[in-house]
Amino acid sequence: MKPYGLNELRKMYLDFFESKGHLVMPSFSLVPENDKSILLINAGMAPLKPYFTGQEIPPRKRVTTCQKCIRTGDIENVGKTSRHGTFFEMLGNFSFGDYFKKEAIAWSWEFLTDVLEIPQERLYPSVYLEDDEAFDIWNKQIGIPEERIFRFGKEDNFWEHGAGPCGPCSEIYFDRGEKYGCGKPDCTVGCDCDRYVEIWNNVFTQFEGDGNGNYEELENKNIDTGMGLERLAMVMQDVESIFDVDTIRAIRDKVCSFAGVIYGEDEKRDISIRVITEHIRSVTFMVSDGITPSNEGRGYILRRLLRRAARHGRLLGIRGDFLAELSKTVIAESLMGYPELADRQDYILKMITVEEQNFNKTIDQGLTVLSDMMENLSEDNRVLSGEDTFKLYDTYGFPIDLTIEILEEKGFSVDEEGFRKAMEHQRETARAARETTNYMGTDVTIYQSIDPSIESKFVGYDRLCHNSKITVLTTNDAIVDELTAGQKGTVLTEETPFYATMGGQVADGGIIETTGGKFIVEDVIKLQGTKIGHVGKVTEGVIKTGETAALTVDSEQRYLTAGNHSATHLMQKALRMVLGNHVEQKGSMVDKDKLRFDFTHFSPMTEEEIARVEEIVNAKIQEGLEVVTDEMTLDEAKKTGAMALFGEKYGEVVRVVRMGDFSSELCGGTHVGNTRQVTAFKIISESGVAAGVRRIEALTGTGLLAHYASVERELNTAARQLKSSPAEVAGKIASLQDELKALHKENEKLKAKIAKEAASDVASGTETVNGVQILAKQLSDIDKNGLRSLGDETKDKLGEAFLVFACESEGKVNLIAMATQGAVDKGAHAGNLIKEVAAVVGGGGGGRPNMAQAGGKNPAAIPEALEKAIEVMKKQLS
Repeated sequence: MKPYGLNELRKMYLDFFESKGHLVMPSFSLVPENDKSILLINAGMAPLKPYFTGQEIPPRKRVTTCQKCIRTGDIENVGKTSRHGTFFEMLGNFSFGDYFKKEAIAWSWEFLTDVLEIPQERLYPSVYLEDDEAFDIWNKQIGIPEERIFRFGKEDNFWEHGAGPCGPCSEIYFDRGEKYGCGKPDCTVGCDCDRYVEIWNNVFTQFEGDGNGNYEELENKNIDTGMGLERLAMVMQDVESIFDVDTIRAIRDKVCSFAGVIYGEDEKRDISIRVITEHIRSVTFMVSDGITPSNEGRGYILRRLLRRAARHGRLLGIRGDFLAELSKTVIAESLMGYPELADRQDYILKMITVEEQNFNKTIDQGLTVLSDMMENLSEDNRVLSGEDTFKLYDTYGFPIDLTIEILEEKGFSVDEEGFRKAMEHQRETARAARETTNYMGTDVTIYQSIDPSIESKFVGYDRLCHNSKITVLTTNDAIVDELTAGQKGTVLTEETPFYATMGGQVADGGIIETTGGKFIVEDVIKLQGTKIGHVGKVTEGVIKTGETAALTVDSEQRYLTAGNHSATHLMQKALRMVLGNHVEQKGSMVDKDKLRFDFTHFSPMTEEEIARVEEIVNAKIQEGLEVVTDEMTLDEAKKTGAMALFGEKYGEVVRVVRMGDFSSELCGGTHVGNTRQVTAFKIISESGVAAGVRRIEALTGTGLLAHYASVERELNTAARQLKSSPAEVAGKIASLQDELKALHKENEKLKAKIAKEAASDVASGTETVNGVQILAKQLSDIDKNGLRSLGDETKDKLGEAFLVFACESEGKVNLIAMATQGAVDKGAHAGNLIKEVAAVVGGGGGGRPNMAQAGGKNPAAIPEALEKAIEVMKKQLS
């Protein structure tokens, strides 16, 4: 067999199925579109679900793709074996109601044996136990002897995922040879060893399952084929694992070069090499698709992978930041299949660098804290509490699997249930983000019952009034023939001037009228396919399906919204000029009142930068640039230099919006005809919303005038309260701040004096244990800072001392424990002491051997807690 490279195999597969009449579609983004059942695309068919369910009409009945995928079910095993991984590419050929088993099986065999020239005797097909049709095709048409065709049960050869399309599978196994086998005399297809590997899976989607074991035959049967590209390359190159495949080996070798080690010489090092090699592929492609690190959802997965890779770099002795440099190798090896990586390289490298640097800032401190926590573990208690695990996660950025991994290396474990309870809020948020209720992960709505062939066309770029035929009417739960006065519902028409909420621009409002009724449009939504739904309420008469309606958009709302949208384009270009080309849109919201724009940047903007952006945008507004829109192919648009959005799904024909020679973007929204119509522009806030993502809120036109009027009213009110004029407000506030600062300083001096004087009284009643004076007392009318000051004064007065103070404040308990160095040398540990004492008052806390603080919920138990403190202090010092 020829040892084809991974990039060659991808092209050969797509070219082969293109020759069989398939449309070659580029890989979809890793971020699912309108699918809440998954956080990340995890299979080749996942982005094509609407075509399989019939909710959308595919661009062609035959499609082929190489889809980038990520699966995270076994992150903790990646590296420990050479089998596991998170990122992979899935080759697929799909039929939507076109060809079926005969062609799918024949073409899979043709590609493997004729195109790749794999010897037939090394291939073994399998079929579902009850699928005699597939068995006969393999046996009678392809010519495979019966004894070489394996029948497997539902667990192995029947694909289904809850309710929805499903069906039997036919897989093809490759015999890698005895050197990969287990040596057992009965080793054959289905053995757990590495000799026989599945390289092709034909899924015959012929049933609709209800999720309870009941199936109905589909009228239009589909084909869903999956073949892992990395595994195919492993087979063709006759290498031991995916880590030895040409493109992945290049990454592995770069890791070894950074670390100054050789792969295969030390198993512990090899684990770290594999972790980094595998995870940097996922990280690079996730960042390329616009995912940013965060503590929830897919952003959390990215953070986990990147930080795990960074930590294993340290285990290999790699110093400093290295992941961005390694990502360059991923990009270079993947460009043939994913040319967009080159355009996004600067952004990818910057995002990875910032996240790695952020982790490096906290990891040393976090490792020190974890080390202290591990000191408290013992043979009798080998489990780190959920509370401590959450602290590492929340304060030091340690994903739980990283903590688990570090602890396992020392023979300890984590209270995972306790951790889950501690982060219940975050878990609930993440579950809401991926809540699964049906095949697409969303509640079934009446819109999914609309005939997929129904289409809508937006005609509102050049008109705000239009007549069109009503094609569908719905209530919340039914498709109806008419809507009457008072009823809420949705109206679909063949054509509409109403813009549906898309691309950050909110929907138009307005009126739909027929000869018999009037419908107020409150929202406009983009439904599956090209359908557009006008949501609202009938206020007069009756409207009916089949009638011709007059659709009229609210012109003022459209005009103001368009102005804010055009200002957003000007601002994005200005941001790139001021901050750099790493600026990419991460989200936006444009309505008639304001604009909001999220973008990639890694530090707060300075006042000077904000002022410069405003200056550029306002200059371009005053220049009166003509706003021109053109339709062209996606390739033509890219050649003109028009900006596209991260992860956006574009058709073959796109709309390019140009504002003079200043700005050019792919955009389907509505805009003003000339930038002068925007009037003026002002940024009113700039803030951070996620790691590496900033948010600007800005105003234009009438919204800006209203803002200035509001600010003027507030300034006049403040001036009246300060008994000054508006011009004198700033000076008056500065004077008051100086006065307040002086009073605060005097107050602190008085508190320190009181604490010193009080120390004499507090220090009474000590007891000496092993040369150390111990003290536990309840105090009143003192805050946390006062407790600490008093503790310091008392230590100084007593000499070698070990003490605990408690006080009640607003129904809660504040605790502090302190020990001098001499006391610590004799066994005192304030952190361990405070844990036991805090538990008595219904709280928790911790700290260092010489100082620790805690809180509690039960002031009534303070006397009991102080008795416990004396008991524990004596035990530690004895």
